[in-house]
Amino acid sequence: MSTTSTLRILVAGGGIAGNAVALQLLRAGVATTVVERADAPRPGGQAVDLRSASREVAERMGLMEGIAKFQLHEEGLNLVDRKGKDVYRMPADMFEGKGPVAEIEITRGDLNEVLLTEIVSVSERLDYRYGEWITDLTQDESGVAVTFASGGTERFDLVIGADGVHSATRRMAFGPEEEFGTYLGGYMSFFTIPTPKDGITPGWMTMHPVPRASVGIRPDGDPVTSKAIITLRCDKDPALRRDVAAQKQLISDMLAKAGWHADYVLEAMATTPDFYFDELERVDMPTLNAGRVTLLGDAGFCGSPMTGMGTAMALVGAYILAGEIASSPDDLTAALARYEAAIVPFLDKAKELPGGGLKMMLPTTEFGLKAALTMGKMMTLKPFRPIMMKMLEQTSDYVLPTYRA
Repeated sequence: MSTTSTLRILVAGGGIAGNAVALQLLRAGVATTVVERADAPRPGGQAVDLRSASREVAERMGLMEGIAKFQLHEEGLNLVDRKGKDVYRMPADMFEGKGPVAEIEITRGDLNEVLLTEIVSVSERLDYRYGEWITDLTQDESGVAVTFASGGTERFDLVIGADGVHSATRRMAFGPEEEFGTYLGGYMSFFTIPTPKDGITPGWMTMHPVPRASVGIRPDGDPVTSKAIITLRCDKDPALRRDVAAQKQLISDMLAKAGWHADYVLEAMATTPDFYFDELERVDMPTLNAGRVTLLGDAGFCGSPMTGMGTAMALVGAYILAGEIASSPDDLTAALARYEAAIVPFLDKAKELPGGGLKMMLPTTEFGLKAALTMGKMMTLKPFRPIMMKMLEQTSDYVLPTYRA
């Protein structure tokens, strides 16, 4: 929907959520500023999938051609024991593309590149600033005065906080993170490693669980490299935040003597160029709107990587938020209220943890692990496959709002 609006909107965060909403706002003729703390786009990252509503959004936004250029070809999920022996396999077609591996998989960095490429084509009203972030917000009924790290102050009609699970925008406008975040019992880490020469099947995501931890390797866009996936079940330790050495030490301690390719992954972790580590946290907001500030993506409704729905929530939320703003640019209060009413039913389902969360995924004992693996193997049997599909397609009945193109 094209508008002749004089709105000025600031988006905090240049990730999937921030770039998706910026793209749609620009297409609607809304002057948009994006600030991103990093100095450049962040490449790589973990693979994300598009299914149900998020795939529909990608189609409506015209992203599918770009996505096809980067689409990963994952053939399924393979669980192995300490010696690398198969425990069970879940081929993608076993669940009609609706299982742990979806029909469309793409790395987070590549999806962001697709969005940025589209943004360039509608950049007439875009102001994109890397190495910049918000340090202070002061709002009134007509807008928000924003102070930036670079020292300048500007005024915007609306600020969209899309700056991640530890959102500074949320803290400034809504309150401290502790009021809205729930620790889910562990941590996850992702990073790039050289693809092992043996012990994994090309094209498959291979996972090896041990008590309280798991290590996995999944395909990357380049066959020479792969993505490591580490999941840890442990108590929360605030001292780990931003202490990369301590994070790597915790991973090394919990995967010591794990077997399979654990030692190989730990060795590669020491020199990986894109190490990522964070706690598993769910964000539940009583409202997504505080006057002229609204939240999007992980900043407003993180379900944690365990849901597998982070990208879906970001894309669907961005599409709805931009659509509602474009529908009534002269009444932002009404637009934000409609955005929240439309997205919350989707979020309520998307944030559900498949299979019960870490307690089921990472038991604390060998006996519990064996029971969990037995249950997983049962899901590969034909009578139980619909249960797995239902757990991973919890938003399939969501009706996406339609906006005039």
